[in-house]
Amino acid sequence: QVQLVESGGGLVQAGGSLRLSCAASGRTLNGYAMGWFRQAPGKEREFVTGISWSGSSTYYVDSVSGRFTISRDNARKMVYLQMNSLKPEDTAVYYCAARYSWIDQIATTAPVYAYWGQGTQVTVSS
Repeated sequence: QVQLVESGGGLVQAGGSLRLSCAASGRTLNGYAMGWFRQAPGKEREFVTGISWSGSSTYYVDSVSGRFTISRDNARKMVYLQMNSLKPEDTAVYYCAARYSWIDQIATTAPVYAYWGQGTQVTVSS
């Protein structure tokens, strides 16, 4: 079992930055690919970015590529999402998710992730 807790959300003006953290407890993060998803009001949950268990592979959706950076520290059981140049359309609840996978390919669909955090709200004002 992996328990995930997100933090770092908040209110920021457009163009600003936030750093989200995802703390894992329970099992080691070795062997777990991680992803960040987000859900805006009235919209479906969408994949934002993912990172392989080793950190060697990452993937970003086009809308955040070049602005967001995912990273991980397996020794500390932490995953991070650095968000720069934030836009109002980035406003959403952001979720950290984990799936057991030793391969480098990043999964982008929510159902394949077995473990989820409770989410953290990010609000970007214009």
